Amino acid sequence: MLSSPFDSIPQQFCRHLTLEKGARLFVQGRTTGGMFYLKTGDIELVRHSANGELIVIHRATADSFFAEASLFCDHYHCDAIARNNTQLIEFDRVYLLDQFENNAKFSMALAKQFTFQLQSGRRIREIMAIKSATQRTIAAINEGLLVGNLTSFAACIGLSVEALYRALSALVKSGELVKIGRGYYALNTNNLEKKRPSARANSKVEYFTGVKHYL
Repeated sequence: MLSSPFDSIPQQFCRHLTLEKGARLFVQGRTTGGMFYLKTGDIELVRHSANGELIVIHRATADSFFAEASLFCDHYHCDAIARNNTQLIEFDRVYLLDQFENNAKFSMALAKQFTFQLQSGRRIREIMAIKSATQRTIAAINEGLLVGNLTSFAACIGLSVEALYRALSALVKSGELVKIGRGYYALNTNNLEKKRPSARANSKVEYFTGVKHYL
């Protein structure tokens, strides 16, 4: 579900797009059209170095916004490539800038969204700085980042799918996670209760950010 202020944008200023794996959403140097919300899939923002090397500068995953800087730039500074089949929404740049300048409520909500994106990006960078794949995985799950499929989750935290599966297996074995189905894992907070004797324990199952927590 779109957050404020994007949930109030008239549909004529929202362009719904579907891309197949490998397709380019935009290329470096193209005139900017707006910023994007990624409904499903993964988008990589890449640049080419002077020697032709491909450099990934950002990977957008499902339920996130990207290309915010395009609102204030006339041309895109990178390529955007779909790494799997994706669905997304493009928000018209002219409309957004008009609202940003003339609608105080809209501009405050937009600034709040940008701040949230910045904080989220910082948290992910902190998590990716953790060298241990197992510790990186549990830190990301505790931050509520496991909200999509495991392939997207692995990309989000900078692990290969194989490394993620090994980390998940180790976390299940250690009792920190419970496997509840194919591709679905739960934080085993009963394990945490042993570390926090004063906390209240019960058998309730709570849903939070798409992951089951056993309390």
